[in-house]
Amino acid sequence: MPLDNRLKEYRARLGINQQQLGSMVGASRQTISLIERGDYSPSVTLAIKIAKVFSATVEEIFIYSED
Repeated sequence: MPLDNRLKEYRARLGINQQQLGSMVGASRQTISLIERGDYSPSVTLAIKIAKVFSATVEEIFIYSED
């Protein structure tokens, strides 16, 4: 059950790169890249930190689907 996301879209809106977002939320650039590709699901804490950077809800950025 993959956790889809709109993280790249939100980063583009804010004009920041993966390294910058990682620094803002206490994660590495590689972790942000893995999340964007759907190869890694963030912890609840990390998902909340990411959402706060964009002044969005977790549900606006991360989409859970039961397929």
